[in-house]
Amino acid sequence: MKFLIFLSDALIPLLIFYIVALGLSKKQNVYDDFIKGAADGFKTVIGIMPTLIGLMVAVGVLRASGFLDFLSSLTAGLMNALHFPAQLVPVTIVKMFSSSAATGLLLDLYKEFGPDSTLGVMASIMMSSTETIFYTMSVYFLAAHVRKSRYTLTGALLATLAGTIASIFLTAAIL
Repeated sequence: MKFLIFLSDALIPLLIFYIVALGLSKKQNVYDDFIKGAADGFKTVIGIMPTLIGLMVAVGVLRASGFLDFLSSLTAGLMNALHFPAQLVPVTIVKMFSSSAATGLLLDLYKEFGPDSTLGVMASIMMSSTETIFYTMSVYFLAAHVRKSRYTLTGALLATLAGTIASIFLTAAIL
């Protein structure tokens, strides 16, 4: 076990040293390449900033307005029939847009029900097995100049549904 802890602590520094050594062995100017890459990354951040701000504002408005709680209570009957806690509906929806906002909702669930409760475990598994679909698509497609998403959204929504369903079954198996 101590070896695994050491390996996890040393992996990133070893990887960085490996990349630098490989660049030096190929007689590359590693520092200039790093600076050029950092400048390109900064340009990408500036390019996607309006999209990020729009997503964060939209999630903040939904959360502050009480719409997510209203949606949770509105869908409670259907969710109970599907054996899915209605309290997780806001987390499920927000997670598709913003992982940090969904984490805030997750912490609210932890405060109310506890992290070791069935709801807390289910939400934790769901958070780790789903993706921020719209954030990821907007950021990466914008950065890569992708104009036609084709089946990306459908596939991502199906994967999120699978992750959400898996969280229900895994929680039932664990608890």
